[in-house]
Amino acid sequence: MPVLHAERARPATQPSHSELRRILRLEVPVIVRLAERKLLLSEVMRLGTGAIIEFVKSSSEPLELLINNKVIALGETVKVGENFGLRITRVGDIKQVIQSLGTGGT
Repeated sequence: MPVLHAERARPATQPSHSELRRILRLEVPVIVRLAERKLLLSEVMRLGTGAIIEFVKSSSEPLELLINNKVIALGETVKVGENFGLRITRVGDIKQVIQSLGTGGT
């Protein structure tokens, strides 16, 4: 977190009602991360239709829900009709989530 100099720091102000409404209408990308793995570029170049990439993660482990590339919750897979869904099982601190949205993912 950067250190602010006293002369540059501004007192925190509460957003107005209209600003808050506008912020809450923002659309953000929602990502569910199944697993992660690094591959050599040579392995990626050999990938084709039908290829299977094995991950070192149990199918019983929770999936991560990311907003702005930050994990904000964990969940488990569910079937919703013919679609895939995520049942949230644990959510992080909502204040930290909102703060992370304003930091560009850093």
